Amino acid sequence: MSEQVPHRSGFACFVGRPNAGKSTLTNALVGTKVAITSDKPQTTRTVVRGIVHRPDAQLILVDTPGLHRPRTLLGERLNDLVKTTWAEVDVVAVCFPSNEKIGPGDRFLVTELAKVRRTIKIAVATKTDLATPDRIGEHLLDIARLGTETGTDWAEIVPVSSVAGDQIELLADLLIARMPEGPALYPDGELTDSPEEAIAAELIREAALDGVRDELPHSIAVVVEEMGLREGRPAEKPLLDIHANLFVERDSQKGIVIGHKGARLREVGQAARQQIEAILGTPVYLDLRVKVAKDWQRDPRQLRRLGF
Repeated sequence: MSEQVPHRSGFACFVGRPNAGKSTLTNALVGTKVAITSDKPQTTRTVVRGIVHRPDAQLILVDTPGLHRPRTLLGERLNDLVKTTWAEVDVVAVCFPSNEKIGPGDRFLVTELAKVRRTIKIAVATKTDLATPDRIGEHLLDIARLGTETGTDWAEIVPVSSVAGDQIELLADLLIARMPEGPALYPDGELTDSPEEAIAAELIREAALDGVRDELPHSIAVVVEEMGLREGRPAEKPLLDIHANLFVERDSQKGIVIGHKGARLREVGQAARQQIEAILGTPVYLDLRVKVAKDWQRDPRQLRRLGF
């Protein structure tokens, strides 16, 4: 009789300096888009979980904001959120982009992570499609050296490319092998446990960030004020009404987001609506308003109101 493989389930979290490829890696492992990705650093604020379902395992991926030296109250709160997450998950996977040298930001992060004793740590060399084989080899040695210097014991060092799909399955196997034995924690077929409002807000924010100039990435917050199926429509023709506010910090930013005669905001609305419809599987009517919440990143009361 063949021995039955025990079912494993647990939590892994990807960390790394901003823009290290964490969200793209989450999406590649889950096989669909659950975490927002942007070429602007610092786009992830909420902990988005992607869920990898396999017959023998369930891997829940927690995507945290990038750890950075905080300049604002929001920054401090994000860093606290990251450290709390590290202590609660089974494995922390640190992402180091292969096309960039290891820098002070990486060292700061790994030094902080070394203080979390019990959690298993894996190093992931991301974006290998953007580097030569020689550069990747050098990069893997640098990661090993950083582990030694900071007293971090890497359980594995794995090079991957989320874009090309290289070694993504291998990474999933390595993560799952380190999960505790136990039953599935989420129903089969669920890919994320984020409430739909949170997913909609993140996708709107992603669309708003896309293409705005560099002064705005941190300054946009999105709050979904109302979301529900429109009443009086036949069951086979549902329409989801979403009313959301985009908050910026200054009047000048409001103009940038709205664009000439509202053109920019229309583009944002269209892009966000398509993404929301694709994930939720329902036609959407999206109503967006842009409001100013002066210096919200430094104001505890406003941070609370915006969900931080």
